[in-house]
Amino acid sequence: MTTTPIPQPTGSQTETSGTNATEQAQASASQSVPAPQSLETPATISFADVPSHPFGRIGEDGTVYVTDGDSERVIGGYPEGIPADPYALYERRFADLEASIKLFEDRLAQLGPKDIDSTLKSLREQVKEPNAIGDLAALRARVDAVAERAQERKEQARVERQEAREAALRARTDVVERAEAIVAQDPEKTHWKQSGQNLRDLLDEWKGLQRKGPRLDKATEDELWKRFSGARTQFDRRRRQFFSALDQSQAEAKRIKEDLIAQAEALQTSTDWAGTSTAYRDLMAKWKTAPRASRKEDDALWARFRSAQQVFFDARRAKDEATDTEYRENLVAKEALLDEAEKILPINNLDQAKKALRSIQDRWDEIGRVPSADLHRIDARLRAVESAVREAEEKEWRRTNPETRARAEGMLGQLEDQVASLEADLARAQEEGDSAKASSISEALSTKMAWLNQIRSSME
Repeated sequence: MTTTPIPQPTGSQTETSGTNATEQAQASASQSVPAPQSLETPATISFADVPSHPFGRIGEDGTVYVTDGDSERVIGGYPEGIPADPYALYERRFADLEASIKLFEDRLAQLGPKDIDSTLKSLREQVKEPNAIGDLAALRARVDAVAERAQERKEQARVERQEAREAALRARTDVVERAEAIVAQDPEKTHWKQSGQNLRDLLDEWKGLQRKGPRLDKATEDELWKRFSGARTQFDRRRRQFFSALDQSQAEAKRIKEDLIAQAEALQTSTDWAGTSTAYRDLMAKWKTAPRASRKEDDALWARFRSAQQVFFDARRAKDEATDTEYRENLVAKEALLDEAEKILPINNLDQAKKALRSIQDRWDEIGRVPSADLHRIDARLRAVESAVREAEEKEWRRTNPETRARAEGMLGQLEDQVASLEADLARAQEEGDSAKASSISEALSTKMAWLNQIRSSME
């Protein structure tokens, strides 16, 4: 019987180079299995002390055999003495193969067809006649099993590539359609600056899809780019047309507003206060419907138009101020009535309050007009008293309404029962020391009490 050279203790099964996945698994597995002792200072044992192994044996001369199916093969030997753990190196090689297969199984879902084929080829070569001890038949069966899964994964990868191309087509088409949608906007409602930026952003997005996404066939790519480029060209043409028409429109707007300014200036010295005020309102309505000039010109035209009106309205105001002096005595009389009206509040006797207010309202109308500057102020004070009386009247009606009161009393009784029950539950929870339950009951009790107080208040 011949023997093979003693294998290097730190070596690994490398009949083929394998793939990165295989090499990583072997490196990982070699760290998990203790390395045999150094050959320089071997710890040997006698042949009689060699332990048995279900998948291998060691001959008297140190030759190492592996059981491979129905036969056995020589995979190494120890001519200078059998180490204390003679199977460790070969078991580690078997573990390295297992780790390579395990890593391939784990990474199968992320691998492409090319990597799958190269890794499978490497694994099949490695498990063909490895210098390793273990259940080699099971190891080969495992490779066969993962090979079947690998074929499914390759088909899945082809489907994924097709789906990726379809997704890329949809993404490119979406960019084109969004660009075309921008061009399809009503020019009068288009925000040209923002839309121009949106088109530039879409161009960047297109370039990003070209760099990162799967490539489309040339005919499809060219057709989509033609549509996208055409949309950008059409947008630029429409923008130029819009601003050209805008310049013409602004020139017409300036002419129209200059004419309105001339009419306003012609009226500014009129003393027909009512008629001229109406004329100025008509001019203002025309101004609002007139087209806009450029912002700078429009602001300047508006300032001239307002200045022409201001002359008239300043004169009318001076006239009104002179008239207001005639109403000072009326103001004093109405302020005295307001003092009398405000003494009605707070309302303790609704009938007396209503009678007093009617008397004040009658005298108020008899007094007549007050200065326009004080009109809103004194009217607001009287309206406040009137509102208070009206609210008191409505509250009294609600309080005395039999149907409303019956509903309130029924709800009041229910709430009182619920409050009593919650108070009892709260007391029990506090006695039991259940702080979470007590907190929850306390919140519910606070809500019920608020409702109860509100109903009681409405019935008073």
